[in-house]
Amino acid sequence: MLIKPGATLFSYAITRDFGFAPNPFNGICSLATCKPKIRKHAKVGDWVMGVGGSGLKRCKRKCIFLMRVSEIVDFQQYWEDPRFSLKKPSRNGSQVQLLGDNIYHKDEDGSWIQEDSHHSNGDGTIHKVNLERDTGSTENVLLSDYFFYFGEKAVPVDLGSIGHIRIRDYKKNSLSAGTAGERLIIKVTSKYRSSKNMILGDPVSFDHSHKRVDQKTGKLT
Repeated sequence: MLIKPGATLFSYAITRDFGFAPNPFNGICSLATCKPKIRKHAKVGDWVMGVGGSGLKRCKRKCIFLMRVSEIVDFQQYWEDPRFSLKKPSRNGSQVQLLGDNIYHKDEDGSWIQEDSHHSNGDGTIHKVNLERDTGSTENVLLSDYFFYFGEKAVPVDLGSIGHIRIRDYKKNSLSAGTAGERLIIKVTSKYRSSKNMILGDPVSFDHSHKRVDQKTGKLT
């Protein structure tokens, strides 16, 4: 079933699209960092759509990715599950490995370990602001085996129909039969059905995959 009864569409503006959040690589689209409220409240069967924010001018208000949540795990499960080992970052690896989002797990004493990654400091030490933002309110990691990732080839969608105009965090829409949200998802999944679980375009900012980010300031280093 494409749309589960009672499902919700969460839509939000993507400020930075490196291929880290979401991470569409290795056959699974994951949202493991950023957007803590969506990660906290989304359920299996819900949909998440990221559209280009004002800073991503060529993709502004276009759909960068659309995914159906197929599984939710916590950070420790994500780290320990061999299915997601390729999502672990390697800062001396390829661009895809640089952007691994499987970065959080706990030490024996229960304290957080933040792997050397896009969200750590330049010397690989823990970036406390990013750690708190990513882990403070939820440990949920959203996983999808049914997704469409357009990246720099983002596609137009009718955001007005779902009331996605000016939003501060995210927009929720019911996906009940006959709703605008349902029509939007059916249209995208039908038009691009041959591209399911594929990466149609590089992340918008893939050229900066080696950089780190401070989520509070948005500054890249």
